[in-house]
Amino acid sequence: MTTPKKRTRPPVRDASRIQDADPNRHRPLAPVPVRLPDVAGPPRLILRAGREKSLQRRHPWIFSGAVERVEGRLNSGDTVQVRSSLGGFLGHAAYSPSSQILARVWDFHEGAEIGAEFFAESIRRAVCRRDRVYGADAGLGVRLVHGEADGLPGVVLDRFGDIGVLQLTSAGASRWRDQIAAAVMAVTDVRSLFERSDADVMQLEGLAPRVGPLIGQEPEAPVVIEENGLRFSVDLRAGHKTGFYLDQRDNRALVRDLSRDREVLDAFCYTGGFALSALAGGASRVTAIDSSADALAAAREHVALNGLSAERTEFIEADVFAHLRRFRDQARKFDLIILDPPKLAPSAAALERAARAYKDVNLWAMKLLRPGGLLFSFSCSGAMQRDLFQKVLAGAAVDAGVEARILHHLSAAADHPVTLAFPEGEYLKGLLCEIG
Repeated sequence: MTTPKKRTRPPVRDASRIQDADPNRHRPLAPVPVRLPDVAGPPRLILRAGREKSLQRRHPWIFSGAVERVEGRLNSGDTVQVRSSLGGFLGHAAYSPSSQILARVWDFHEGAEIGAEFFAESIRRAVCRRDRVYGADAGLGVRLVHGEADGLPGVVLDRFGDIGVLQLTSAGASRWRDQIAAAVMAVTDVRSLFERSDADVMQLEGLAPRVGPLIGQEPEAPVVIEENGLRFSVDLRAGHKTGFYLDQRDNRALVRDLSRDREVLDAFCYTGGFALSALAGGASRVTAIDSSADALAAAREHVALNGLSAERTEFIEADVFAHLRRFRDQARKFDLIILDPPKLAPSAAALERAARAYKDVNLWAMKLLRPGGLLFSFSCSGAMQRDLFQKVLAGAAVDAGVEARILHHLSAAADHPVTLAFPEGEYLKGLLCEIG
């Protein structure tokens, strides 16, 4: 009896990666709302007239410029009622006086109570949503909680095997740290919990970074997970984000499906997720470039871990922008190129310079592709909107003197959803283009 071919792509493709879209980095400072120290009843944020519409549409962020006054005594992370200028209830939110996002809504229902039971139920619902798509296989890496998309602003929970990694990046999430951690252990099957609350946005919330074991012991060795039939080791302490880029799962599967007999270039390869996918898909040769020697060492270990051909793989430690020009001078050509750079536009103020960088790297990639070649190009910059990213690539194609056709619009995997009320949650966007 023949063994059925293992599915390499998860069943849900069209969903969307969050915390990188924080506009704190580029919004001008707004006037500080008037604060009244003592009022009867719970603390309240009173909005300016006409500023309640976004909350009525279930957008969870409240900027300081929308607030008329603060009533009652509040500490960072405390829960506060949000009310319109006419006194109507709008939501229960977490107060963050250090941030231009003055509050983030936990719940839009007046009868809700924000506490341990609230977090346990919210996390339980989020985990159930993932189980319906991915099952409960403990060997997989899955994002179980994705911030605002799961009604928990500032809370990210990734599961790597039976280890949970928790990232708390807002004042409210930090305020409820112990209750959130206890809820994770109560409603999931993880045996220990590691904290990676060290994202740059924490500085804007007035929070100090926290990295280390939260519940249970820190693993003595990297955790090994399986993705699309491949094995990856995850460094929980030193790896990017929470240790691994789970959001590119579906896009790596697509690279695998399209790599057979192609010569592949994986630029900004990090620990080799795309490179390994191309090798597993039957690429004739894979060249992987990154500026980090440690990342390249991990990529080589991943090749060995999966029993893939080191002879068909070339790893280069170099600046990608400069090395693409060197490939031009060497008359190198490829059939498939992946561009997955780090965040080039951390703010709107950096967007113009970032757009030039995106255009430059895509222009050279297009020049290096053989006719009919495929370009996977990504941006993880929240400030880079999808329509602008497409315009940047269109300009690159004109300057490269090639024709380019979009075959797919690419997003993050289904465990990184985006709510319709909060489009800022879509930070990862990509295009698969056919060149020439």
